[in-house]
This record gives sequence, structure tokens and C-alpha cells, in this order.
Amino acid sequence: MRIITGEARNITLETLEGEATRPTAERVKEAVFSALQFEMENAHFLDLFSGSGQMGLEALSRGASLAVMVDASPDAIVVIKANAKKTKLFDRCRIVNYRYEDYLKGFSKNGDRPFDIIYIDPPFTEHIHGEVMKRLAASGAADARTKILVESENPDIFGGNDAVLAQYEITKTAKYGRIYVTYLRMREESSDE
Repeated sequence: MRIITGEARNITLETLEGEATRPTAERVKEAVFSALQFEMENAHFLDLFSGSGQMGLEALSRGASLAVMVDASPDAIVVIKANAKKTKLFDRCRIVNYRYEDYLKGFSKNGDRPFDIIYIDPPFTEHIHGEVMKRLAASGAADARTKILVESENPDIFGGNDAVLAQYEITKTAKYGRIYVTYLRMREESSDE
């Protein structure tokens, strides 16, 4: 696993041992960042369920000004910090050892502005995509201009929850082997509440 391009190009990254995390495949990462190439400059990027930190670090390497990398695993945080230092991108990182729900619940209390880009890649086995999207909508971390990308094994990331689905507009769904990446944004009325 490596940084594909930008200021940290070709630097290899550490990953967590075992099967607790599933790094985003390089093919998926390449496609995602190709789609976002004109959105990266000075962007604030949230990498929820960060794992090794590769998505946030790729964003920084390509010109983002801030990457917030959130993971509940203390072991993942150690790996993210090591990768951030190895790539010399640490000074533009905010590395947070929280469960996603705690981070999103406390977001508005931090006084931070909504992110420009949010990448969401929860463990597929936990089937929590719909719950994550519900909590994101209530958090203030995204508004109608935020690009939200969700990695999943199933294109129905809302789990049939029409109330949550109504808060988002799906702009694109792409399939890479068995992986789907759903591109969304919040509807204007949802981000104004």
C-alpha cells in the first residue's frame, strides 16, 4: 500500500496486522481520487474509520490542507501516526482515537466548519452504513456542498431507511469488483436544519 501521487508519492504505508481492518484497494483509491482531483486543493478531508490513514494521507499528498482521521482502535491510531510521520504530512493531520458516533456527536461543539470531503468506510461485517449516515446528517460535519463518499459491499447503504435516504442526494455509484463507492451530498433543506 502506497501514496499514489502528490508530495508523498510512492511512499509505502504500514497497515494493521490481522483482519480487523480492510484497507481500501489501490484501484478504488485511484478511481476515487481521480474523481476528486479538482476538489482537493486546500480541502478539509474527513477519513471516518481511518484504519491505516491512507485515504486522508492521499488527500493531503494531493493538496488538502487538513485531514481528520478518526478510528476507534488504539492500534490503528499508532499506525496512522507512524504513516503521517513517514509521509511528512503529520502537521496537517488531526488524528482522533474515538468511535465514529462519539466523534460525530461532538463535532458541532468543536466549532469546526463542515468538511469539504468525507470518506466513510466502516467495517462491512458490522452493517452500520445506514446508522453512520443518520448520525452524519445530525452532526453538522457535512452540508450541501460537502462531497460524501461511502465504500460498501452493497449499493443500498441506507439499509432501506427512507427517512435517512431523504436527507441525501446520491450523485453517482461506482462498482469496482465487489466494492461499491456511493457519491452523495446532503440536500439543502437537510443541511440547514
